[in-house]
Amino acid sequence: MRRAAATLIATGVIGAGVWVATDRGVWHDGGDSAKGSAHTGTGMAGMDTSAGSAAAQGAVPQASAMAATGGRLAGGSARSAGALLPAALPGMPGYDPADLYAFDRAGMVSPVIASALPRVYVPNTESDTVTVIDPADYHVIETMKVGHEPQHVVPSWDLKTLWVNNDLGNSLTPIDPFTGKAGTPIPVHDPYNLYFTPDGGSAVVMASMDKQLVFRDPHTMAVQKVLPVPCQGVNHADFAPDGSYFIVSCEFSGQLLKVDTKKRALVGVVDLPMQGSMPQDVKISPDGRVFYVADMVANGVWTVDGDAFKVTGLIPTGKGAHGLYVSRDSTTMYVSNRGEGSITLFDFATGKPRAKWQLPGGGSPDMGGVSADGKVLWLSGRYDAEVYAISTTDGRLLARIKVGRGPHGLAVYPQPGRYSLGHTGVFR
Repeated sequence: MRRAAATLIATGVIGAGVWVATDRGVWHDGGDSAKGSAHTGTGMAGMDTSAGSAAAQGAVPQASAMAATGGRLAGGSARSAGALLPAALPGMPGYDPADLYAFDRAGMVSPVIASALPRVYVPNTESDTVTVIDPADYHVIETMKVGHEPQHVVPSWDLKTLWVNNDLGNSLTPIDPFTGKAGTPIPVHDPYNLYFTPDGGSAVVMASMDKQLVFRDPHTMAVQKVLPVPCQGVNHADFAPDGSYFIVSCEFSGQLLKVDTKKRALVGVVDLPMQGSMPQDVKISPDGRVFYVADMVANGVWTVDGDAFKVTGLIPTGKGAHGLYVSRDSTTMYVSNRGEGSITLFDFATGKPRAKWQLPGGGSPDMGGVSADGKVLWLSGRYDAEVYAISTTDGRLLARIKVGRGPHGLAVYPQPGRYSLGHTGVFR
């Protein structure tokens, strides 16, 4: 079905090229390097920007913001000419080694999804439904029936589809973010969680009970490769800056995996140094030097050197540390402490927590995301059949919204970024 997309024009300087955003949803190099061929210069090294290419879809550099700020991104992150480095994977957009989240600044939503409906999608694991919330006034728009035990709502790599992970229903239900309507489910076995390789070439199903990582076609979900894993409860992941590998948490065996992205091969297994550890969300630091892994039993966040693949420390945050979310200015990581109803503010610059927000009356903050403008942190209340909207300015609870039973990996949509790595919205 064809959609009438709003025409958006933005220009700016990135590296050596001039980039133009058009209603085609593709960023073209307006400089001499374009001339009908794919751009491979310093602006977006290694990225094919020809119309229809996988990498071009959703690849949105920060053009208009830079034009308005003299070469600095919103939030104060400096950008110098040629700052983007080429990725290890062909087709993966170039990255800023100083800030992997440089394209996630407030309001910088890709033209690909500029006309998507602003919504919060909440999968209710015990109700087999997805609650849809209007973030403007916090009211429930509708509750749609999906498959059995939906765990997460996951934005696709090209940003055009939201996938509901019906774990025990063995299916993925697509949601059209432009209409908010659900489509026909696709059979996929044991889809506890879903990620995408940074080049957009594969969806990676976290088949938790099957003890597998299943690489699939990102659109049809046809199987490309099945990778058995020697751990229990594979669930969350994040990728190295250049996309060469990713780190995966194993909830029920207290382990981490390192996987070679291109070879789709297991290259390492690490046991966390605490008996009974239950690692959850995984997030890389803005400078790409540290992987953080939330642990519900350790009540904090493990620090991991991804290249050496070793655990380097534990940062206490609160009881039942669970979800990890980066602020729009890349200064702060919000850690949801599900067991005590709080959110810890972790400061990337100091490597320490600097504050804690307590939910009034308690709660069970779990998974979620940050609004496109960066002003609201949305989290599901896993054991309380509710969703929390929290001000990122002062931690004030803006709304407590009743939803179905067992709300889990909610997705705030749309969000800034060139492409999605999956989960509830990990954007680059």
